[in-house]
This record gives sequence, C-alpha cells and structure tokens, in this order.
Amino acid sequence: MDSPVDPARFAAYLGVTVLMVLTPGPAVLFAIATGARRGRAAVMAAVLGMNLANLVWWSAAALGLIALAGAFPLVFRALAIVGALYVAWLGLRAIHEAWRGGGEPAGTGGAPRAGQGALREGFLVQIANPKALLFVTAILPPFVDPDRPVLPQIAVLATSGVAMDVVAMAGYGLGGAALAARMTEPRFRRGFQLFTGLLLLGAALLIALRA
Repeated sequence: MDSPVDPARFAAYLGVTVLMVLTPGPAVLFAIATGARRGRAAVMAAVLGMNLANLVWWSAAALGLIALAGAFPLVFRALAIVGALYVAWLGLRAIHEAWRGGGEPAGTGGAPRAGQGALREGFLVQIANPKALLFVTAILPPFVDPDRPVLPQIAVLATSGVAMDVVAMAGYGLGGAALAARMTEPRFRRGFQLFTGLLLLGAALLIALRA
C-alpha cells in the first residue's frame, strides 16, 4: 500500500520541523517560565494546552486556513496582539509577585487548579503564536503533495509535528522545572519570579513583533 505522504517530502518536513520546534520563541519562553515558577506538573499541563492549540491550527489548515489568512490577514494580526497582551499580563503578574516577596514556592497550593491554569495559559499562548500561523500558512504547503489525497497527508504531518513539539516543549519546561527545587528559598524565589516575569514579557514582545 502506498504511503499517504511522499517519503522525500516527509524527510525534508521532519528536518524543518525539528529546527522550528527547537528555535526559541514565545512557546519556548513560556514553557521555561512555567517550569521554573510552577514545577513539572504545570509544565505537562502547559504542554498539553499548547498542543491542543496546535491541533486547532492543524484542523484549520486542513479546512483551508491558508486561503483564509490571505483573505483576512487583519484577523490573525489582531489575534496575535491579543495573545501578546495576555502573555505580557502573565509577565507583569510574575513581577508583581516578586515585588510582594516571591509568592508561594513552586508546587505549593492547589495542584489541580494550578494544572488547569497552566493548560489554559498554554493554549492561549500557542493559539496566538504567530510562529504557529507562519508554520501552517508558509512552511507546511510545500510539503503537501497535490497529487495525493490532502487529508491523509495532513494527518501524518500533524501527528509527527505535534509529537516533536511535545518532546521539545516538555524538555524546555522540565529544564526550567529543574530549578524549582530552589524555589523554596524566599530570596531565590523572589529573584526568579522577577526573571520569569521578564522572560514572559520577552515572549510577549516576540509575539507582537512577529505579528
């Protein structure tokens, strides 16, 4: 039985996607900040949220997002600006917590609530990430063979792309979470809250500039 994707195109797609998911951007900065501030459980919830958003992007690609983005570019710019404002708000909240004394150590408080918050925040960060829009509108099309059925190709490309993104974002986030053990120290926690707040503001700036 023939493969749903052209092997040569698929190999090239994997190479480009690895570079894309490893390149620092808003999602990477958010994953690191989440791990550092809130620990491993929040990282996994955030990664789930980001990849639920990725599934939305992929579904939109399958339904003709490329044509839609060309017809209504202002809609996607507005979405990116809203996302930038939300991430900036997260950064300012972290800085405010640092100013107040660092808040609670990572991993304290209601775990289910924290996980739900990280999932929601991860989804909103990625759904407003211009890098995701760039991927499905500019990078993806050359790897889709017009002589083969499109939906099976999208399914294969989406599955492999999401899998690589999960591994990369979890790796970045757990790297940040490795610092969480020191978050029980008030002085370190306060300094790191300030650092992660600035990191999130940097992610917001990247979103805004790429919009």
